[in-house]
Amino acid sequence: MTLSACGGGGDSGASDTVRVTLVNHVWTENIRKVIPQFEQETGLKVEVTQLGEDQLSDQYNVKLNAGSRDIDVMMYRPLQEGRLFAENGYLADLTDKAEGSADFDFADFQETPVGATTHEDKLVGIPIITEQQVLYYRKDLLEKSGFTAPPATLDELKAQATKIQADNPGVAGFVARTGKAAAVTQFSSFLYSFGGDFVDASGKATVNTPAAKQAYAFYGGLLRENGPANVSTDMSWSEAMAIFTQGQAAFYPEANSLYKNATDPAKSKVSETVGFAPMPAGPAGSKPYNIPSWGLAVNESSENQDNAWKFIEWAAGKAQTLEQQKAGVPGARTSVWENPEGISTYPADMADAITVSLANGVGHDRPVVERVAQAREIVGQPIVDAITGGDAAASAETANAAFQKFLDDEAR
Repeated sequence: MTLSACGGGGDSGASDTVRVTLVNHVWTENIRKVIPQFEQETGLKVEVTQLGEDQLSDQYNVKLNAGSRDIDVMMYRPLQEGRLFAENGYLADLTDKAEGSADFDFADFQETPVGATTHEDKLVGIPIITEQQVLYYRKDLLEKSGFTAPPATLDELKAQATKIQADNPGVAGFVARTGKAAAVTQFSSFLYSFGGDFVDASGKATVNTPAAKQAYAFYGGLLRENGPANVSTDMSWSEAMAIFTQGQAAFYPEANSLYKNATDPAKSKVSETVGFAPMPAGPAGSKPYNIPSWGLAVNESSENQDNAWKFIEWAAGKAQTLEQQKAGVPGARTSVWENPEGISTYPADMADAITVSLANGVGHDRPVVERVAQAREIVGQPIVDAITGGDAAASAETANAAFQKFLDDEAR
């Protein structure tokens, strides 16, 4: 590797090679195709390491913990490991760089995703891929049962699912994720729409509030009463999506990022009849999550932080965000969503549903903690109990006590 002061901007070990670690994702494939443009514009070289999610996590756990300097830019999941990485001091403070770049126009980023890449008032990541929950539904089944519009409220969702199920033997009115941990993210929008959350403003567990108990009972009840026959309690998105795309369910709440599974005729039997609607409103309104599923950060131990920022400034800039969004990768910039070109490749009703999520969205779809996997297991148990006909309220009380202990332990 050639060491150079060129472009280093004062980093003591600045190099003209920026080492970037990325995950296997369509965003990554898109950006790799145009990296030569960045290299030509800047005179820098980009060295990419591309890994699967598990490999990526393993590498970060080893290298970041050891203070390794051979990662400059890192693609990471703000809501899965962001809190842990920030608490451990792995992520460089990007606040001044982002706010000081006129071309980058940091104010263009949506407030909610940025909140998830901010830790203790410091910007530690830039959101590059967002997800919002929307309601997938079957237009033909609604029409057959006499409904002229998808459900605007959760009560209407229940009523429509019940009628469509009765009108179409063998077709479930509703399908969703059911696995204890897997369901937490999609359940979160129901929790927020009932007026609940996983913790309160002071950081105390709140999965036993009246709102949370109602949300658990409602979500579980829909799957128990209107879900597929003999519904299992270990479904992730792939199993639930398969049921929907095989024409075996009327409604399916899911991340918008997966919509092509439902609209691609090669993957979906319902590609011609699938529609998309905003998250139906509960007592607290329509409160879907609006999250950054992936972000870019700079390794605090990197000696090449200024050049690392130059890569992020380009990769998350307006031009690249627009190109990514046109390729079906939802971004976090307001200007791209307001640009007709930015939503030109999305189904019109999907774009409309996302617009609602952007306005009303909540910036997390799981507890924001260091040990996310364990937290999801705890707060997801009442979902399973509600699906199987157990006492959802009692389960919520048990889960809340366990979750509070978890939070107390993590605070020590």
